[in-house]
Parts: sequence; structure tokens; C-alpha cells
Amino acid sequence: MVHDKRSGASSLDLLATFLEVYRAGSLSAASRRLGVTQPAVSGQLARLEEQIGERLFVRTSRGVTPTPRAAALASRVSGHVEGLLRAMESSDDPSFGGTVRVGAAAEFMTLRVTPVLTGLTRQGVEVHATLGLADDLLSALATDRLDLVISSVRPKHAALQAEPFIDEEFVLIAPPAMAETVDVERLATEPVAALAHLPLVAYAEELPIIRRYWRSEFGRRPPNPVVLVVSDLRAVLEAVVTGAGISVLPRYIAEPALGTGRVVQLHEPEAAPLNTLYLATRRGAPANSAVTVLRDALWQAARRWGGL
Repeated sequence: MVHDKRSGASSLDLLATFLEVYRAGSLSAASRRLGVTQPAVSGQLARLEEQIGERLFVRTSRGVTPTPRAAALASRVSGHVEGLLRAMESSDDPSFGGTVRVGAAAEFMTLRVTPVLTGLTRQGVEVHATLGLADDLLSALATDRLDLVISSVRPKHAALQAEPFIDEEFVLIAPPAMAETVDVERLATEPVAALAHLPLVAYAEELPIIRRYWRSEFGRRPPNPVVLVVSDLRAVLEAVVTGAGISVLPRYIAEPALGTGRVVQLHEPEAAPLNTLYLATRRGAPANSAVTVLRDALWQAARRWGGL
């Protein structure tokens, strides 16, 4: 293994530090995760950039922004680096053991996270999964009832830290028969009025996802009548499929029905509305190898998903 003569750091160490900075979005957050000083992280990153001959991050007031070269490097090396680090840290027994308590929204846990958890159980990790709303899950995390939460909102609790994980894209969908009642020309010029006659199927009475889409894309709240409120996005999709009304859903939930034509995308925004999901943990929590294994497995899965 190649070593940096000035610091004693190996290429593996430099790449591991790079990946922490890439995921955390700041040198300070990466230094906390690695348990080293921020100057040490900055120095290792500088040496890696010197070896590569290209900048990997642009420094900003809020942290660092990866360059295209950094994104390409992270995609190429992350799986290899994580595998080597695990191999070096593990004994002859390939199982990791331990227990991890993870929380996420029911839909995301079911459709995306459960296969990742299954992989962990095969490595000897005992998993306790909790389904719920972001605020409730973050409260459980802050009071040591969970170890890691995949949250749709950035936690504000001082005891918690979070790193951006993956973006979910929202799409406005309708059953084909309802879509045919929309005046396409009017939709382009007066979208709120063009859609006002269509009933809404909502996730909650406050219309959190729908209201955000209308304000982002159309500049105002939806005036449409609400005919059904159901607190599961999969049930919202089924209600749209069966003709109850229109709704806004993350693309990963709507995609199967869009692919088969059971629903159609009613509006094509210039830039897709996105919502960032975060990986949240407690600050200063004791080292837990099972949590580390889960976090790394989620990052690997996110690279396969590409987006939501």
C-alpha cells in the first residue's frame, strides 16, 4: 500500500478521509466522524488533491461542494475503500454482530430500506426497525431510543447531527381519465385554474406535499377540493390509480404505476421539485460497529438507486 511520506498516511487513509468529507459536506463534520482534528482532515485532503492533480472540493461559507472530479472519484472508490477498511478491522469471522435501531417513514422503509436491512441480518447484525413521522423518529433518536434515522427534514435538535443522503423527486400524477379533462393550453398559462376542478388525494389534512408542489411550481396554494386523506403514500397512489383524484408523490413510489400507464404525470416542471433525505445520528454517541455497517450499506444502496 502506498504511504504519504510526510504524514504517514496511506492512500487508503486519504481516500477514507475524502469519502467522509464528500458525504458530510464539510471538513468539520468529517473531522468529528473520523475523530481527528479539522486541520488533519484538511491536510489529508490537500495531499490527495496534490496526488490527483485536481481540486476535489470548492470551499464555501457553509462547507464544501464536490467538484465533478470528486463525484466521479467517490463513485469509483467508495465500495472498494469501505470493503478494505472492513477487512482490516474485522477478525477471521466475517459476521459483524451487534444491534442497530433504525427509523424511517413507512413507505421508504418498506420500498427501499428493508432489502438493505436484510443484507445486514445475513452479516449477523440484529436490526430493530421503527416506522413513523420524521419529528417522532428524531425525538426517539435524541432520547437514545434509536441509533439512526432517515429523515425527510433536517433535525434542529442540538443533540443530533445529520448528513444529506439522497434527494426524492416529486411528481404530480392523475388517473388517465382525469388527465384528459385538463385543457393543455390553459395548463401552460394558468395552471392553478386549469387544475382547480380536479379533486385531491392527500397524505395529511395540511396537504404538506401537495401544498409545497403548488407553491413551488404555481406560486400559490391549491384551491382544489380534498376528497380523501390517507396517511400512507402507497395508499395515496392506489387511490389515484382507482380514480379518486390527483396527488403529488415521490417518483420512486409513483414510478411503477407511471410505467404501466395506470397513472400519468400531469405536469412537467422545468426543474423537478426535490426534497432531501438525511441520515441523522446522535452527537457523541458511543462507537457502534453495527450502526457504521448500516450507514455504509445505505450509502452503497443510494448509489445504486441514483435518486428517488
